Amino acid sequence: MSELTLTVMRLGFLAVLWLFVIVAVQVIRSDLFGTRVTQRGSRREAPRAQQPARGASAPPQQRQQSGRQRRGAPTKLVVSEGSLTGTTVALQGQTITLGRAHDSTIVLDDDYASSRHARIYPDRDGQWIVEDLGSTNGTYLDRTRLTTPTPIPLGAPIRIGKTVIELRK
Repeated sequence: MSELTLTVMRLGFLAVLWLFVIVAVQVIRSDLFGTRVTQRGSRREAPRAQQPARGASAPPQQRQQSGRQRRGAPTKLVVSEGSLTGTTVALQGQTITLGRAHDSTIVLDDDYASSRHARIYPDRDGQWIVEDLGSTNGTYLDRTRLTTPTPIPLGAPIRIGKTVIELRK
């Protein structure tokens, strides 16, 4: 083997060794200090649709949506226990994802939560449904572990690890 080939192989081995050391240090650092959780505003609201003038009728899609909002239906999702206690998310027909992933609607900094733990979404009748997304430690609705998508009664606690969430008016 030529001297040049041997030197290139040595430098390549050294680069791979340093890459391994850097990755090992990053893993140890994330285990010691946890993942970085960015703070979000206490309320997250989508822009509201423009209201029709008095006497004018609403477009069919808007009439259908307003017809879905039942009297006594929940309007917000409130975190009542856990590190995010007091966080409120307005319910406006969008899907709410819960988990440790940074793109979740509610980011849970909890060792017992999965990256994509659960989701809460409205069905066609305006009822809100909670679904466990195959989490390791499970999602509980009023002390019952969820195995299928389940309607959420108003005020019933949804437990994910140390975090408890409720639907409220």
